Amino acid sequence: MMSRSFPRRVTIWSLTMMAACELFSGVARAQDVPGIEICTAEKTMERRTSCLQSNVNFLQKTITKLGIDSQQKIDAANRQIEALKGTIADLQKTVTELQAVQKKQAAPPPAAKPAPSKDGAK
Repeated sequence: MMSRSFPRRVTIWSLTMMAACELFSGVARAQDVPGIEICTAEKTMERRTSCLQSNVNFLQKTITKLGIDSQQKIDAANRQIEALKGTIADLQKTVTELQAVQKKQAAPPPAAKPAPSKDGAK
């Protein structure tokens, strides 16, 4: 058996959802989508000037954002380059050490005089 408050909760929930939908749909229609607009369609000089200024502002914001993004990418690449330089230096040191060990192993041991045989070469 349903409680008496069930229809009331459904009504409150429905009204809340309708209000939220109306609020968000009204905001979406009222907002201007940023971007380049064609200003030649404007009849009055004030509206055309406003349109052109809007385009300039959009382009300035876009250029600034792209400049910041590019600088961040350059900084990250420079950090990676520095890390790779350190790795190369370590690898060069290791190669030098290995070459030194290899030279020591390849060098013939000093020639020693043969030991006298025990056969009794009398």
